[in-house]
Amino acid sequence: MRLSRRRLLLTAAGLALLPPGSYALGAPQQRPLARIAFGSCAGQDQEQPIWDTIVGAKPDLFLFIGDNIYADTTDMAEMRAKYAKLAAKPGYQRLKAACPILATWDDHDFGVNDGGREYPKRAESQQVFLDVFGEPKDSPRRKQEGVYDAKVFGPEDKRVQVILLDTRYHRSPLKRAVAPPRGQGPYVPDDDPNATMLGEAQWKWLEQQLRVPARVRVIASSIQVVPEDHGWEKWMNFPRERERLFRLIRDTKASGVFFVSGDRHIAELAVMDGGAGYPMYDLTSSSLNRSARRTLPDAPERNRVGLMNWGDNFGVIEVDWNDPDPLIRLQIRDVQGDVVLQRKVRLSSLQAK
Repeated sequence: MRLSRRRLLLTAAGLALLPPGSYALGAPQQRPLARIAFGSCAGQDQEQPIWDTIVGAKPDLFLFIGDNIYADTTDMAEMRAKYAKLAAKPGYQRLKAACPILATWDDHDFGVNDGGREYPKRAESQQVFLDVFGEPKDSPRRKQEGVYDAKVFGPEDKRVQVILLDTRYHRSPLKRAVAPPRGQGPYVPDDDPNATMLGEAQWKWLEQQLRVPARVRVIASSIQVVPEDHGWEKWMNFPRERERLFRLIRDTKASGVFFVSGDRHIAELAVMDGGAGYPMYDLTSSSLNRSARRTLPDAPERNRVGLMNWGDNFGVIEVDWNDPDPLIRLQIRDVQGDVVLQRKVRLSSLQAK
């Protein structure tokens, strides 16, 4: 059914992208999460057949972790109109009716490619984002600088914490390579001690969140945390900040942590010993409808343990709470719903030694 221009604008204002209250979930939900789906990079001007596959996977929760649209503008009316195109997708409408949706942003829905704190409309863009994803007008999230948030689900013995980072609002400018290798990205690590990824307010908030009791913690970062060899956007562009992240997990004794990320238009799984006391996994799912048509042969990664060759995809995290030592499945699935990448991890292996 064709939507009128007025209805599209109302949709973009947040009246139809999510059911009322589905984002602001409030206190811990008592139903344990057994299946979380997530994805990134959805071009609103293209078809999005993957939504029906995601709905068919029957997730308890969906995480939109960045580039939810491609706005790339300082015009907030244009940004709202582009969100309206997402809202009008029938498959996305079926997803929002099937399960709650939580979201953070990346550069293109923030407003500018590879952008950080230098983007002049970041405050205005934040309010559009919060409108679109149904954040209440009196929410504390509207008063902070950045869209970071956290939710807790499940009874005490099966508690899952979802932490949504904002890697855009406060991020320092990226350092460019003088002569970058062809096809491997334009950026190099910046060792400046004053450079930041999250900003001090978000760092303090994250420390508080990591002290919240939970057995499994899913930290959503729009850009990759563990990979370090390519020259595109990643946490390793600010090595002191990535070290601070791993050290914070260690110092707070936060167990059960793993990362989900997007941005790269490929899907992969990477793991490393970051000094947190147990392996740091990073499952990257990208893109929902804009994936690279082939895997670049000149993209080595020392921490990679699995790679999807090509194609659109979404991520799935399954937790088997019926097992005395819960089994966690980290999966990448394609448009047909087939599991094309999987790693099985026992929860006991995500505890600090």
